[in-house]
Amino acid sequence: STWQNHQEARAWALQTLRNRTVAAVDGSQITPTGEYSVPIGAMQIGWFVNEHREGGSYEKDVYFEVMAPQEVVDDESTNMESGQPDRRVNLLRFVRECQKLCELMVRSEHLPMLEKPLCFFDGSFIISFAGQMRPNLATPYISAIIQLLDCSKRTRVPLVGFVDDSHSRDLVTLIGHITQRHDGRATGDAAMLHGHLPATWGVRTPFFACAREDGLSKEERAPFYTETVFTYMRLTSERPPARIEMPIWILEDGRAEEIMDLVRAECVVGAGYPYAIETADALAVISQQDRQRFYALFEQFAQRQEIDFTRTRKAASKRVRR
Repeated sequence: STWQNHQEARAWALQTLRNRTVAAVDGSQITPTGEYSVPIGAMQIGWFVNEHREGGSYEKDVYFEVMAPQEVVDDESTNMESGQPDRRVNLLRFVRECQKLCELMVRSEHLPMLEKPLCFFDGSFIISFAGQMRPNLATPYISAIIQLLDCSKRTRVPLVGFVDDSHSRDLVTLIGHITQRHDGRATGDAAMLHGHLPATWGVRTPFFACAREDGLSKEERAPFYTETVFTYMRLTSERPPARIEMPIWILEDGRAEEIMDLVRAECVVGAGYPYAIETADALAVISQQDRQRFYALFEQFAQRQEIDFTRTRKAASKRVRR
């Protein structure tokens, strides 16, 4: 970049984003706790759509969903006891985030190319973690990502996965294959690139196709990996570069650099992080006060329905002591 100061950078960003719609979805959750006799959970997603037009037209909204005990407790284990009561809630949140992004894309399908939004997904499309899960939990994650990427390709609405603090090792593995030196303790891509990528703001690596070998791809459950390309881009001088992913169709359509400029502009406005994701995150967040209100409302509901919903003695005495 050739800007002399932040004002110049901001002026460039606002000009780049002018009349370009940007959307983001994020979520948070209330996970079941051993404090109560009934395991219940909830999740909330927030979305932000900013048209960047004169007059400031934008959309901000949230969606909240409660999970009943039978939806929260894992079929194959008493996950309240196994220390993982949050798996089902995390899964629902992930699926609902993907569904909402798809909904925003379909809604914009009929628009001319430059009026379609750039949609931000807060995270990676390469869901290696699902390879460690039992199929009943992994399959919905895989389906959600496949549908999300397919939706972007079908509607021709650009989609970007943004990972601020990536520990992926795709490039490290690639270099290991080339040099025949595989170091299991080696650092991740972002940390490796931090010392090698020029210090210039906004500079990025070339795009790479993802050919990761993991639990999913080895079992041929991740055909979408090869449909995803990624790059690493420097957004602050003191931190490792961010990982940015997109469906390969954007690259094939010759739109990658245009989309990367929109990402850069969003990160100028958001001071190193896409402003749209920051806004969606702030909308979705569930505060401690919200949690207390949620349990208080559920307690009232349980009393009306004559459901035994009580605090465990340990939790109640803790509360009194504090």
